[in-house]
Amino acid sequence: MFETSSAANAISVTQLNREAKGLLERGLGELWIEGEISGFSQPRSGHCYFTLKDDNAQVRCALFKSRAQFLREKPRDGDRVRVRAKVSLFEARGDYQLIVEALQQVGLGEWLARLARLREQLAAEGVFANQRALPHPPRHLGVITSATGAALQDVIAVTRKRWPQAHLSVLPVAVQGPQAVPQLIRAVAMANRDSDCDALLITRGGGSLEDLWAFNDQHLARAIFHSRLPVVAAIGHETDTTLAELAADLRAPTPSAAAEALYPDQRAQVQQLTALKQRLWRAQRARLDQAAQRLDHARSRLRHPARELETQRQRARELERRLHTAVRMRMTSEQQKADQLTRRLQQASPARDIQRHRQQLAMLTPRLNNALPRRLAADRERLEGAMRALNAVSPLNVLNRGYAIVERVGSQTPTPGDSKVIRAAHQTQPGEMLSIRLGEGRLAVEVKRRYKPRP
Repeated sequence: MFETSSAANAISVTQLNREAKGLLERGLGELWIEGEISGFSQPRSGHCYFTLKDDNAQVRCALFKSRAQFLREKPRDGDRVRVRAKVSLFEARGDYQLIVEALQQVGLGEWLARLARLREQLAAEGVFANQRALPHPPRHLGVITSATGAALQDVIAVTRKRWPQAHLSVLPVAVQGPQAVPQLIRAVAMANRDSDCDALLITRGGGSLEDLWAFNDQHLARAIFHSRLPVVAAIGHETDTTLAELAADLRAPTPSAAAEALYPDQRAQVQQLTALKQRLWRAQRARLDQAAQRLDHARSRLRHPARELETQRQRARELERRLHTAVRMRMTSEQQKADQLTRRLQQASPARDIQRHRQQLAMLTPRLNNALPRRLAADRERLEGAMRALNAVSPLNVLNRGYAIVERVGSQTPTPGDSKVIRAAHQTQPGEMLSIRLGEGRLAVEVKRRYKPRP
């Protein structure tokens, strides 16, 4: 501890802050603290900075990159968390703060939980279903915002640049704090009742969840829903979404973007109109040139009716002459074809063939008459010779010489290998009936006994 009983023993601010830092760190050490996150930010350095608060107090916190990289998910404003931290002091500014070593999610903060319930309730009522048509551009725009805020200056700057003749009426209100909600609701009601505006813009710049909380009021959302005039809302940054924006007819991410959505770029429109004017002039000029060319062509083709009739008359005479010539040539050609076909027909006539065949028939008839008797005599001689040869080998001639053919008769079936003709005595059985064929006639005999052949 420093002794400061006299002015001579005064210490510097740096020494004071260093001593206070040591007392805090040594006296309290590490603690577990529970609260709600507000104003969370994470610059490019990777360190995280936020405020930990409850209903009655708040403290600044720092979570350095070496610890932040182990977080499962990035904290958000309104999250309820428990942190393990050392109590310290930032010497350069004398700020009392917590150096966070670990962070655990507990759940949504009360503010976010209440906001989620309001959002569901208003959605069920249809407060977020506005689809009123916005004029483009508005003839008279009412701007509901802080008279000293940067959002108003952004809207004015963008509007003057894009649409200089725009008519803006500013309805100044508080955009945060306890007076913000009633002033915002009165401004919406007054614009609908007393002004000649045809659209409203409700806007403010960015801020923490607490700074923007007035725009999450359910009464303000209902006032926007029941507004006669269409409403555009641009509140906070692009990542911020309030109930007032959801109830509006159009949400813009920033005040400048709202002005760009409401007013077209006059310079771009002038350039577009100039380009369209040039295109129209070129198209009209081309169309007039084409019409002039068609007129000149028609004028060159236009002729006096008498001359046209004479030309047609000459053309008719020429066509008649050509027609007669073509008919004569066609008739001559067809006559030549007919003469040629007649000659070919005469050459192919069957009369000459008939005459030739008749002559051949007259020559062949005597030859046939002479050859037929000779052919019959020769055939008769060959037949008689064949008959003599046949009789010489015929068994009938053998029978005529006293021989006979013995055959088996009756229903008895011969043994395999036997035939009907009997050639040996052992082929018969006593009592068997046999037929004997002679030179003339047959005899039916019965076998009484068989005799063995003589040796």
